[in-house]
Amino acid sequence: MPESEHVHIAVMGAGPGGISTAYQLLQRGITDFVVLEKASGPGGTWYHNRYPGAECDIKSHLYSFSWELKADWSRAYAGDAEIREYLEHCVKKYGIDKYARYDTEVRAARWDDASSRWTLTCADGTTLTADIVVSGLGMFNDLVYPDVEGLHEFTGTMFHTARWDWNHDLTGERVAVIGAAASAIQLVPEVAKTVGQLYLFQRSANWVTPKDDRPYTDEQLARFRDDPAAVQAFRDEIFRNTDPYITFQDEALLEMARQACLRAMEVVEDPDVRAKLLPDTPYACHRPLMSNYYYPTFNRPNVELVTDPITRITPTGIVTADGTEREVDTIVCATGFQTTRYLSAIDVVGRDGVRLAEEWAEGPEAYLGITVSGYPNMFVLYGPNTNNGSIIYMIESQVDYVMRQIERIDREHLAWIDVKRDVQTTYNEQLQHDMERVGPWQGGCSTYYRSPSGRIVTQWPHTMTQYREATARPDDDAYVTAAR
Repeated sequence: MPESEHVHIAVMGAGPGGISTAYQLLQRGITDFVVLEKASGPGGTWYHNRYPGAECDIKSHLYSFSWELKADWSRAYAGDAEIREYLEHCVKKYGIDKYARYDTEVRAARWDDASSRWTLTCADGTTLTADIVVSGLGMFNDLVYPDVEGLHEFTGTMFHTARWDWNHDLTGERVAVIGAAASAIQLVPEVAKTVGQLYLFQRSANWVTPKDDRPYTDEQLARFRDDPAAVQAFRDEIFRNTDPYITFQDEALLEMARQACLRAMEVVEDPDVRAKLLPDTPYACHRPLMSNYYYPTFNRPNVELVTDPITRITPTGIVTADGTEREVDTIVCATGFQTTRYLSAIDVVGRDGVRLAEEWAEGPEAYLGITVSGYPNMFVLYGPNTNNGSIIYMIESQVDYVMRQIERIDREHLAWIDVKRDVQTTYNEQLQHDMERVGPWQGGCSTYYRSPSGRIVTQWPHTMTQYREATARPDDDAYVTAAR
């Protein structure tokens, strides 16, 4: 990238949000934009999350773009490689790769009122100015490592699930997995097949339901390939089954899911282990998880579930509160991300020199999860309180909204557009009120949903349909503007 240049629109991130934005810009004939991506290729989270067993927990036909339906998903819930291949296909088919600049990490964004432009500073020191910035950074940026004494004193191999070391062979090793949530329940069954001994360190038990994940038959795939309408109809059916469930307010559905978890857990032969795997929190208090292989893994002689708290890590192992030290060769940190940082994962400075990280000290908030008062011409995808259902469906709603604002900026020759502070405040007050009605989320869980202040800042408490309706409503009066 040249040392300094100007573009009309800068898109940060080449994950689903960045890809969808680029596609919609090109559909409108807008070509004065770039997509800046810190990785060496597209995919976002799916570029980095390549651990064994990684897969999606939304059915693939719904976890895909409405404008590029894929007829030949191999199974109901695609694995990471198939999802990554699909995203790469979209980038190439629609010429988005021509606008993408990989290995280009944006570290800072600063608004200048005098020029009505954003200045983006990249990791290599180069800068770029843009009239409009669309952030596709999402939730999963900064990795979380265990806050345990001695973590960096370990002399064996250690890595995070989101940065899996494929050059390291775990065969026959003594392996510790710290964490028992989404990534752990997927990777543990796979890793257990080849390691000598696996210790899973569980802080909190999670509800894990079975998943209907049978591979599609040749007959089904032939029908999908030959009849695009059948693919659309199947996607619509998945949507209808998913949308009412995600509000977690139907007690009958919640109980059905809880009972399915209990039945799945019965496969665990050791009653003590089974008791340790039983959550003491309501179903859906934590993120609901799915796996057909997690519970059976605890019948393997080389797998031990450890629920005593970790007190420290030594150069050769892990010590728990009961004084036991388990020596291991490799530690895998399945401890997730700092999900509540969003765009503040980079240094964003808006009007009057106000930093977004400071503004969001008590927890991030945005109007519709998309735009923040005091940060003109900046739009956030997969932002605060937009996580529920199929995130790709949610992102498409957000991108449609952003396109409407960009078209307004261009049509009315605006220098900038900025959501009113009172509009943002009123929206978020109502949102938090609605959140209180979701019973399972009030179950006292320590969860990534909440900021340190205790406010839920990741979740959308309604259906995907309601979010699309909210983002489709005309709201020109929600903004203050200035002409060029």
